[in-house]
Order: sequence, then C-alpha cells, then structure tokens
Amino acid sequence: MELIDRRIVQCLVQNGRAPFRRIADVLGVSEQTVARRYRALYGRGVLRVRVAPGAHAAGQQRWFVRVQCRPDAADALADAIAARDDVAWVSTTSGGSEIVCMTFTDREPSTGSVLARLPRTSQVLSFTACAVMHMHTTSDTKWLAFVDPLPEAELALLRGDKPTGMQSSASIGSADAALLAELGRDGRLGVVALAKATGWPQSRASTRLDELLSSGALHVAVDLSPAEFGFHTTAYLWLTVTPGELDATGNALSKLVETTFTAAVTGAANLLVTVTCRDIEALYTFVTTKVGVLPAVRQVEVVPVVRRLKQSGTRVHNNRLVLD
Repeated sequence: MELIDRRIVQCLVQNGRAPFRRIADVLGVSEQTVARRYRALYGRGVLRVRVAPGAHAAGQQRWFVRVQCRPDAADALADAIAARDDVAWVSTTSGGSEIVCMTFTDREPSTGSVLARLPRTSQVLSFTACAVMHMHTTSDTKWLAFVDPLPEAELALLRGDKPTGMQSSASIGSADAALLAELGRDGRLGVVALAKATGWPQSRASTRLDELLSSGALHVAVDLSPAEFGFHTTAYLWLTVTPGELDATGNALSKLVETTFTAAVTGAANLLVTVTCRDIEALYTFVTTKVGVLPAVRQVEVVPVVRRLKQSGTRVHNNRLVLD
C-alpha cells in the first residue's frame, strides 16, 4: 500500500467524517486525489466508515460470548451468527473450535437473542457470556500501529472537526431509523443524501446528526482490514486484574497503538483486550513487555484469532471487508 493511501486511512481513523478538503489540506495533496484514492480503498474492501449507536445506547447491554462447539460445525455456526444484526466482532479461535462474538441485547434478553438460542443449539458444547461493564473508548484509544504515524500537528487538525456550540443530551428515537440505516451503510454520507433518504429538510438532517454525535448517542467507526497494512495476527487477551486497579489498567492498555478494543467485563477474567500485531512474534513482545509489566495483571489468557467473519458491523471474507 502506498504512503499516500496509508496517510489517508490514518486521517479517517482519526475523523471518519472529515471532508476530503480537510484531509487534502492536512496531507498537502489535491481534494480529487483524496476522493479518488478513498473510493479505491473502499472498493477493495480495505476500509469502511460507519456511524453506529454509541457505547451507552439506551436500553442495550453488550455481551462477549465464547462458544465451544464441534470443530466440524464451527464454520457454519459462525457464519450463521455473523449474519445476525445483533452481533459484531465474530471470529473463530482455538484452532477453529471456539467462536467469539459481541452481541447486543435489551435489558431483558428475548427468547430470540443469541444468549437464549445458543445454549439450545446442538453443535454447542459449552457457552460463556460476559457482560461489558465499561468500555475504554476515547480519541486516544484508536488502533494506530502504523509504521509511519501522522505527526501530532496533523492529528490535531483532524480531531478539530466536531460539532461545537451545543451540549446535547439527545438520544436515538424511532424517527431516526432512516437516518441510522443510511449512516450504518455509509458513515460519510453528506447532508444532501441524508435529507433525501429521510425526507427531512437539509437543515434538520444536519442538526439532528450533530445532536446525536455530540451527545454520544452515535459515534463514527472506521473498520479496517489489518492484513492490507501488513498486520496478520489478532488476538483476544482475557486478563485477570486486581479489582482496585481495573480502571487504571484498562486505561493504560487502551492507549497502546496495538490495541483495538478494551473493556471491563464480568467473569473470572475481568478485562478484555483485543490487539492486532504484525505477526505472532510481535504478539509475544506485546504480551511480555507491555502487558506483563503491569503490576495489577495477575493472569493472562492469550487467544489468537483463526478466522474473522465480522468486524464491528461489517462482514469479512478473505481478510477483506465485504461491502453491501
């Protein structure tokens, strides 16, 4: 991948809805170059920008589920799980006999939820669900393990493109369904396209999106194909951490450039960290020099990903994001 493509991707990781003109100014290239290269990256399944409900979406609980199943049934079951709208981050691990996913439920899971259905599935040998208690997600907790990271001055320019002048407490309502559907497919859609899809005036579409983003009801997510950047090893780290140091340890790990997700969870392992490294040796270095040195970490289970089927809300095939 060429340097200009890597730099464009890093800009979008920092601010997925940054206008092409802003990115062009930061990188010192033309707006047309940025737009053309973005379309090529999108078409190749390298990245996808989405707008999704925030970490504290009303009425939803996040769970990480570990499913041990018969090896001959794992792929078909994982595909069926990945096809559901209420799951994300679907992978097979442990030589292909375990499925790990995140699922979203109402406060009282329905009989059709993943939590209710999987224990009754004949291919399932064992089933563990851990509730997400707290997610460590800020502008400083994005995966940035690039060989040529953007300078801090350029990052500051990109982070500045956020709604201002409002302290919104907006929450997602039924009237926002069409807006969310469009932004879930393409998080970079402009006001004109959003107004057309929702039937709203452009001013209302713009104001409503700003309200939902500034309140945290929505957030901009950027899905990447790490293999396209030379990163071929992803792993779940299930950590047992001294309870009084759980928050500080989670914060520290979430800010490491290799980290893609950090959350405090219920269960014996009370901190879940996902990391993406170049290879298994780099994963070993990460575990021994960045995790092992933290005094509050008492135990670590390292579970490498064998196959990714869904990343956030995007399906994955042969390490490429499958675009709708």
